[in-house]
Amino acid sequence: MIIALLLDLANIVGGFLLAISLLQRLPRVGDDLARGAGKIAAFGWIVGIVALVAGGYYLLVHLTEGPRVFHFEIVGILVGVALLWDRLTGRQKKEPGGTGVALLLAVFGLIAIIVGLQGLVTPD
Repeated sequence: MIIALLLDLANIVGGFLLAISLLQRLPRVGDDLARGAGKIAAFGWIVGIVALVAGGYYLLVHLTEGPRVFHFEIVGILVGVALLWDRLTGRQKKEPGGTGVALLLAVFGLIAIIVGLQGLVTPD
């Protein structure tokens, strides 16, 4: 039960960190969201590790014991990889922009937020 909550929270927080380039464009609240993301961005690697571990755990459990693989764990693994990509490859992050890969990651971040919220209200 606790690891499911960690997976859902990692999806929400990780999705927020990935989607901040789009969320900061919202009128009235965008600047506040960007400041909040700036404060927690230093802990993004911890969120990535939690997402990878929790998503990997549930992927192994559902592959071996069933009933089926759920989208919650797939999104969690992808969020973890996206947040840890610069640490895994050793490359420095580029400045966030509104095109290309940055836009794709931002849209995926919004999807991860929705999946995390869905996981909070879905019974185990």
